[in-house]
Amino acid sequence: MRKVYFDHNATTPVHPAVADSLLPFLGEMFGNPSSIHFAGRRVRKAMEDARESVAQFFECHPLEVVFTSSGTESGNLAIKGIAYLPGNEGKHIVTCQVEHPAIMNTCRFLEARGYRVSYVPVNRQGIVEPEAVRNAIGPDTILVSIMAANNETGCLMPITRIGEIAREAGVLMHTDAVQATGKIPLDWSKLPVDMLTFSGHKINAIKGAGGLIVRKGVEISPIINGGHQERGLRGGTENIAGIVAMGTAFSLLKTNMDAENTEVRRLRDAFEHGIFERIPDIVLNGHPMLRLPNTLNISFRYVEGEALLLNLDILGVACSSGSACTSGSIEASPVLLAMGVDPVDAQGALRFSLGRGNSDEDVSYAIDALEKTVGKLRDMSPLYPTRKEQAK
Repeated sequence: MRKVYFDHNATTPVHPAVADSLLPFLGEMFGNPSSIHFAGRRVRKAMEDARESVAQFFECHPLEVVFTSSGTESGNLAIKGIAYLPGNEGKHIVTCQVEHPAIMNTCRFLEARGYRVSYVPVNRQGIVEPEAVRNAIGPDTILVSIMAANNETGCLMPITRIGEIAREAGVLMHTDAVQATGKIPLDWSKLPVDMLTFSGHKINAIKGAGGLIVRKGVEISPIINGGHQERGLRGGTENIAGIVAMGTAFSLLKTNMDAENTEVRRLRDAFEHGIFERIPDIVLNGHPMLRLPNTLNISFRYVEGEALLLNLDILGVACSSGSACTSGSIEASPVLLAMGVDPVDAQGALRFSLGRGNSDEDVSYAIDALEKTVGKLRDMSPLYPTRKEQAK
C-alpha cells in the first residue's frame, strides 16, 4: 500500500542534507557554546554560522535573530516580552480570531491577568481586513500580532498593510510566520514589522528549535530567565543540533525555495482540480488565490471529518482535520467557524498540505482514496440520499 504524506503544515520530513549536517553535533561536536575552551568555541562558531544563514534568508542582521525551542516559545517571547515591560501592565493587544493556538492562548493567558485583548474578525475568505485592525487600535495599544499565513486554510494576511497601520499609530507589530516561512517571500528589510517568529520543523529541519527576529532597537523582556544566552533574552543552553539543522535548512531554502514552491503549487492545483472534478458536494475553505502554494482546505458535505481522516489513514493517506495543536478536539475548527463556515460543513473539513517529496503518483493515489472513502461514508449516511432527493 502506498503511503502519502499530505500534512506538511503539521511537520515536515527532515531533509537528508539537514540530517547529515547535524550528526557531528550528536557526537564529537558536543561542547557547550558558552565555554571558552576549544570544545565550546567550535560549537559556538557552528551556532553563529547558522544564525548567519537565518539572517541571509530573511535579509536581517544576525544580531536580530534569537534562537528558541519552537515557534510557540517564540510567539510567547514576542507577546509576553512586550506585555511584561515596565509600564505595559494591563494594556491593550490586538490580534485576530484565526491565530494559531500559540498566539491565541498566550493572549488569553494575558487577558486573564488584566490585559485587554481585541480579537479582530476575518472576512468570509478567512483574511483580516486592515481597517479592522486600524479600528481596534487604541491609545493604550502596545502590540499588534497578526499571522502571515493561516495554518489551516493557508490564507495570506495583508501583513505589510497592517504593519504600516501599526507604525502610523506608533504600535509595535509582530507576525507569526511559522507557516509562511519557506513558502512565500519574507524580506525583513521591506516588512514593516518589529518581530517575526519561525520554526525549524516546518522547513525540513528537526523539532525543538525555532526563532524570533527582533528588529534592532526594539526592547523585549525575557520570559525564560537564566544565563546570558541569546544576549540575555533566552536563558538556557542552546539546542545546537536543532540550530545547526535550521541553518542548513535555511541555506537550502535560499537556493531552492522558488523552484520547490512552483512544483508544490503544481501538485496542489492538480490535486484540487482532481477532487473537484470527481467528488460532488464539496466546498473550498479560504481564498482561492491568496493562500500558501501547498495548502488546500475542503469541506466534504454529509461526511464527518474525523471519520474521513481515519479512513484515509487506513488507506495510507495522511492529512489533517485542522491544526495539529488542536488534535483530539471533536469540536469544529474555530478558524472555519470564525470565517462564517456553516458548522455542519466545518465538521466535514480536511486540510491537505503538500511539500517536498510529494509526487504526481501521490496526487493520483490520494484522489482515488478520497473518492472511494467519501463515497463509502456517504453511502452509510442517512442524510446524504435524503438531501439528494430534496435537491431533485
